[in-house]
Order: sequence, then structure tokens, then C-alpha cells
Amino acid sequence: MPTKPSTDPKPARKLNPALSKPVQPDEILAKVIGSTPLSRGEMTKKLWEYIKKNGLQDQTKKTNINADEALKAVFGGKSQVTMFEMTKLVSAHVK
Repeated sequence: MPTKPSTDPKPARKLNPALSKPVQPDEILAKVIGSTPLSRGEMTKKLWEYIKKNGLQDQTKKTNINADEALKAVFGGKSQVTMFEMTKLVSAHVK
């Protein structure tokens, strides 16, 4: 006789408090996402809204972001970065 799958609920995943704590964007990043303190998750969401609204995601390689003038300042002068680089570069602009 086959065993019945467990119906025990999975324990809820704990949120990392560091990711939900609001951080303050500096003046350079504020030009892109605003100057209001945001959690890192909200900050990433706003960045993606900006990237999509301005068509800055590379069409041939979707993991690349093409910078406009405002993002170029955030990316340390680079005209194109990967999504993974972007996270690291943006972290330098929060307090």
C-alpha cells in the first residue's frame, strides 16, 4: 500500500531583516529611484521599473543593462553592466 504524503505545513520562510530594513539612496541613485528610504527589495523593483520604462534592458542579451546618463553615474561610468554587477554597483549608493 503506498504511503500517504505528509500534510504537515512547511515552516514559513524567515525574511532576512537586513533586506527589509529601509536604506537611504544617495543623491546619484535618488535621480533614478527617488530620495525616499526604501528596502533593498523595493529599491530593486524601482530600478527595474526605470529600466523597463526607458527600454534599457539589452535586446540581444537580456542579462545586460544599457545605461542612460542617470544610470551611468550609478554604474561608475560604465555604459553597460550585467544584472549581477548592477546589484553590487547600486549597493555603493545607499547609506
